[in-house]
Amino acid sequence: MRPVYVDNNATTRTDPDVVAAMLPHLTEDFGNPSSGHDLGAVAAVAVRAARQKVQALLGALCEEEIVFTSGGTESNNAALLQACERGEGRNELIVSAVEHPAILAVCHAMEKNRGIKVHRIAVDGKGRLDLAGYTRVLGRRTALVSMMWANNETGTIFPIADLAQMAHEAGALFHTDAVQAAGKIAIDLKATNVDLLSLSGHKIHGPKGIGVLYVRKGVTFTPLLRGGHQERARRGGTENVPAIVGLGKAAELAEARRPRNAARIKALRDDFEALVLACVEDSFVNGDVEHRLPGTSSMAFDGAESEAILFHLNKAGIYASAGSACTSGAMEPSHVLRAMKLPYTAAHGVIRFSFSRDNSPADVARVLDVLPAIVAKARAVSPFAGSRRVAASA
Repeated sequence: MRPVYVDNNATTRTDPDVVAAMLPHLTEDFGNPSSGHDLGAVAAVAVRAARQKVQALLGALCEEEIVFTSGGTESNNAALLQACERGEGRNELIVSAVEHPAILAVCHAMEKNRGIKVHRIAVDGKGRLDLAGYTRVLGRRTALVSMMWANNETGTIFPIADLAQMAHEAGALFHTDAVQAAGKIAIDLKATNVDLLSLSGHKIHGPKGIGVLYVRKGVTFTPLLRGGHQERARRGGTENVPAIVGLGKAAELAEARRPRNAARIKALRDDFEALVLACVEDSFVNGDVEHRLPGTSSMAFDGAESEAILFHLNKAGIYASAGSACTSGAMEPSHVLRAMKLPYTAAHGVIRFSFSRDNSPADVARVLDVLPAIVAKARAVSPFAGSRRVAASA
């Protein structure tokens, strides 16, 4: 049977139109954009066109605000570096407790090696930010705030416009990791106080190994990678033209199709969850169900272990992911689930199903055909089965 891929928050299939746009720049039009001859000029024109397409996706003021990088991780690292360059007595950084490791790992290193004080703001049981806690630590010593636009595990959306405005009122820079949000929900940076934003091509049906760091016009920026004068001296290194062109095409398609796709994907996700809740007892949805990405479904199966569920789903040709990370050879709840204080027996049984425009009702039917029996089998061998409880009110 045809495999069912419901792990689109991890990566998406590269759109055939994206591949077609990239191919000429891997074959005939292979020039270096920095070269002074005609072949280089062809590449430079293609890079500029891609930059304008990403500008349109983000609602940026001008194309010069778009800096191409190798992906979300590099963009996040480059953005956080700005906290070390502020001076003016500003040596504090604010993040949420549920940021991606590409943020949290850098924060740990900055604390240890650069003397930056990091405030990690808590979330509630639905993954919503503690706004009072944010306000309490935001002040004249804050160099930079970094808050994800939407969580990669639960899909919960943060109020980025409000958070950015508060940061500006305190004189701080504001960065958002929008890797999961870009192309899925409307973004209009001209209407916000966001200074820096990260996105990644492979989350929007573009190629892997390419991303963007948006740098608001007028923001002083210290490059992470130094070398030539590419990207207006903000990111050294010869441009990856095929991938940049692919990202541009992916951005164009995402923006053009977003309203229609978002509605369809949300309906598919909602139908899926309703069916799962109806046929699998002691299951519930994690996150803020009223304010989340249209395709993300984080579901907890109380008394089961996600590792066992994923194993049997994989055998059935269904590809999803766990709300957990492998630590010392054992599956433990992720930092996101721990921050949300999910009940222990439920947190070990979280599966993230993430849908995209490639999914269909037939995919939902396939998953539902096998999921109830798989959860029952996982519970039968789980050490948490004896302490299982209904956690829907948690």
